[in-house]
Amino acid sequence: MDRVIGLIAANFATEEMGELTDERTIASLPYGGRYRLIDFPLSNMVNSGISTVGIITPYKYRSIIDHIGAGKAWGLDRKNGGLFVLPGSVFGISSSGSRFLLRDVRRNLVYLMRSPAPYVLVTSSNVVCNMDYSELLKQHLQSGADITMLYNMADSDDPNRTGIKADGDRVTGVTHGVQDGDMAFLDCFIISRSLLLKIVEWYSAIDYLDLFEVLEDDFDKMDIRAYPYEGYAKSIFTVQEYFKRSMDLLDTKVYDELFERAPVMTKVQDSVPTKYMKGASVKNSLIPAGCVIEGTVEDSILFRGVTVGKGAVVKNSIIMQSCVLGDGACIENAIIDRSNVIRAGTVIKGSTEEAFIKEKNLI
Repeated sequence: MDRVIGLIAANFATEEMGELTDERTIASLPYGGRYRLIDFPLSNMVNSGISTVGIITPYKYRSIIDHIGAGKAWGLDRKNGGLFVLPGSVFGISSSGSRFLLRDVRRNLVYLMRSPAPYVLVTSSNVVCNMDYSELLKQHLQSGADITMLYNMADSDDPNRTGIKADGDRVTGVTHGVQDGDMAFLDCFIISRSLLLKIVEWYSAIDYLDLFEVLEDDFDKMDIRAYPYEGYAKSIFTVQEYFKRSMDLLDTKVYDELFERAPVMTKVQDSVPTKYMKGASVKNSLIPAGCVIEGTVEDSILFRGVTVGKGAVVKNSIIMQSCVLGDGACIENAIIDRSNVIRAGTVIKGSTEEAFIKEKNLI
C-alpha cells in the first residue's frame, strides 16, 4: 500500500441533512457516541497501510479542522507523507449526487504531482464501513483496469446513491439513484495517478462536473471494473438514514463488524468514567465516558458529557455531546444536537418515521 495515496472528498453538501449540517459538514457529523463520519474512511486508509492522505475540505471546514488537527490520532503527523488538508471549491447544494467534483481535484494538483505513488484511492466521507482497502488494490492490479469502483447490493430504493450498470464486472455506465437489488456505488474507487491527472486535463473546460459525469460517454473506451464489498457498508445522505444507521449500532453484530475488525481512530478526549447514580436504568444503549446518568436510558445513543437528570427518560434517541436533560424530562424518537439544555419536565417526542431534531446550541 506504499504505492497508494489517499484522497477523501469531504466537500459535499445536501439539504436533506436539515439542521444537523447547518454549522458543520456531513464529514464531521457525530456518530456512534464518540466518532465523526470522517473517522471511518480515514481509519480505513491508515489501517490499510496508506500513509499519505489528502482531505478536500468544504467552506464549512472549521469542524473538520478542529477534529482531525494534524492527524495525530491516526498517526499521520509525520515528516514523510502524512495528512494534507486541501481546499475545496464552492460546491453548493448537490442536486445530481455529485461527490467527486473535478474542480476539487484540479485545485489540488500539487498534492497529486508531488507524490511518486502510482495509484490514488479516492473515497467520500459519508459511508460507514470498516474495510481493508488492500483487497481493492489487489483486484485492481490483477484486472489491469483503468478504474476499479467499490460497490454493494442496494437493500432499498435510494435516489441519492449512484447505481452501477455492468456486464459482469465491467462497468458500462452509472445511474442517479438505485432500486432494491441494484449494484450501488460505495463512493470509493482506485485509479492510477497519471490517469487521474490526464482526466483533469482532458475535461478542464467542464471541471464543474463530477468525475463519473464527465466519463459518462467514455465508459466503452475505458476499462472500468466493479468490485463487491460483502460487509456492512451504509451511505448517509438524509436525516432518516443518519438516525437509522446510528441505531444499527445497537445490534451487536453490526457494532462488532464496525469496531472489532480493525480500530476506528478518532480525536482523543480524556474524560472521567461515566457515573451511574442510584436509581439509574440503562438498557440496550451506547454510553461513552464523561456522562452522568440518574434517569432512564433505553435503545439510545449518548455522546460524551451528557447529563440525564433524576426521573428523566430517554428512549430511541440520539443525545449529542454536553447536553443536559433536566429532572423529569422525556425525550423519545429525537436527535438532540450538542450543548442543549432541556429544562426539567420538558417532553420532546418525534415519530418512528421522522425523528425530531433540536439544533445545536451555539451560545
